[in-house]
Amino acid sequence: MAVEDKKKKGIVKKSTTRLIALGFALIIVSGTLLLTLPISNRSGQGNLIGSLFTATSATCVTGLVVADTYQNWTLFGQLVILCLIQIGGLGFMTIGAFISVLLKKRIGLQEREQLQESVNALEIAGVVRLVKKIVQGTLCIELLGAIFLAFRFVPQFGVARGIYFSIFHAVSAFCNGGFDLMGINEAYSSLVAYEGDVLVNVVVASLILIGGIGFVVWDDVVRNKWHFKKYLLHSKIVLSMTIVLTVVGTLFFLITENSASLAGMNPLEKVLGAFFSAVTPRTAGFNTVDTAALSNSGKVLTMVMMFIGGSPGSTAGGVKTSTIVVLLFYAIAMIQNREDINLFGRRLTDEVVKKANAVVVINFSLAIAAAMIIMTTQPLLQFEDVLFEVMSAIGTVGMTTGITRDLGTLSRIIIIILMYCGRIGSLSFALVFAQKNTSASVRQPQEKIIVG
Repeated sequence: MAVEDKKKKGIVKKSTTRLIALGFALIIVSGTLLLTLPISNRSGQGNLIGSLFTATSATCVTGLVVADTYQNWTLFGQLVILCLIQIGGLGFMTIGAFISVLLKKRIGLQEREQLQESVNALEIAGVVRLVKKIVQGTLCIELLGAIFLAFRFVPQFGVARGIYFSIFHAVSAFCNGGFDLMGINEAYSSLVAYEGDVLVNVVVASLILIGGIGFVVWDDVVRNKWHFKKYLLHSKIVLSMTIVLTVVGTLFFLITENSASLAGMNPLEKVLGAFFSAVTPRTAGFNTVDTAALSNSGKVLTMVMMFIGGSPGSTAGGVKTSTIVVLLFYAIAMIQNREDINLFGRRLTDEVVKKANAVVVINFSLAIAAAMIIMTTQPLLQFEDVLFEVMSAIGTVGMTTGITRDLGTLSRIIIIILMYCGRIGSLSFALVFAQKNTSASVRQPQEKIIVG
């Protein structure tokens, strides 16, 4: 019976994965068609590859752009991008289920199983209720973020434009989208003009962190308040890793960038810059310091942060914090010659370790392969800039050293594929093309090999 249940679960998971992959692809195509319309572009001339790149970046909440968002796209085009970011952040299945709930339509068992896989819920019980909390919580947090940002943007840009800018950047930050409209001052400047602004830094960073910890963790925290011991193991891992990466990352950036990208700033600006630089590579894409001015150490640290990303079931990308924790404690268990991997008084399953290994290997392999192809076709590009770009794409981050708009057509298509894989998950992307599961009646004989 257990074998049959496992096979059934595997079939549901694979069909859901294919549905998610197809759904995101259709959303990207729809966004591309809308962005190619003359009404979307300030020049009145649509560019297919540029529109496809932008639609993919917005839907996959990445933030890489081949043209400045404000200077290239009209209000209509910007609203299309904003809608794609919101859909990409929440997931189309989550939005669809929420609409069904509003219309009082019945959601069957199969749809609930698909929802569970879509939002990375640990169990099917209460998944519809979780979806309602996700959408309602998202809208409330984005609205609150927009209200705070309005205190800065309304005086600067006027009432109407200030409110619009506040909403746009709140949604983009919460969804870890990385798109900005600061091209109104200077193209591709992101939030550099606010490097010393406490309000903008804290609000945007908070939205990024809240959006990146995951919907399951939200629900757990809301239910158990400050009682950490009552949290799910998943929530404990995610929250602990988020705090460690933020604090340690801030300290490291203060050290590595003190004489580089943070040079010439006062102490407050340096702390804010280091804090924001530790938060934004976790797949947000905004920057308050010039990314191209980062030291080599700073670039390596940023790439590591981008590769790790946020947490499962969130608006963030990357291999995820829990994946890294699993592999780290797996290595510790091997060193200590322990059979079990224990965290917070609980033991991890072998299946989790296998999946974590697969995710890291696939993501890293895709990034390296993409970097090699891009460097082969465009040898004038610097190695570290290309590696930074592909890590940003596969992690759906959106940070760049400035080479995105210099990429050729083939290179842009490669980045598009990486962003798509990063959003639906590299392992999920591989499962889309996987063959049907077969049960082997005869297992091959074992033989030892030497590793390490």
